[in-house]
Amino acid sequence: MTQSSTAANHKPLTERERQLASQVVNIAFTIHKAIGPGLLESVYEKCFCYELKKRKIPYLKQQYIDIVYDGLVISEGLRIDILADDLIIIELKAQENYHPVWDAQLLSYLKLTGKRLGYIFNFHVPLMKDGMKRMIL
Repeated sequence: MTQSSTAANHKPLTERERQLASQVVNIAFTIHKAIGPGLLESVYEKCFCYELKKRKIPYLKQQYIDIVYDGLVISEGLRIDILADDLIIIELKAQENYHPVWDAQLLSYLKLTGKRLGYIFNFHVPLMKDGMKRMIL
């Protein structure tokens, strides 16, 4: 995985988005350094939420979002792992192999929620920098 954005011509992130993004990335590195790869995704989620709370960053976990399709409202049409400060979508993975569908999933989540910034963190890697992907709309 690499750190990249979905579009080179996106609007610059706000100061709050930049600060929060820095904290989110730091949290992923902190967790990975402390407990390493090979655990269940739920363990990483609990640690991530603990770190957000510790840093006084508001968040929602396993947040269901309604989807509107052609005027039809689909209740709880998608579920986001973590939504940090109503700004950043965080998808957590603990898989040996990277799946390209994760990119499409995060991109869909960003489009459907109107959020601009999202991260995929796959903790099942030797180095966290290799398990991180950023997307900006």
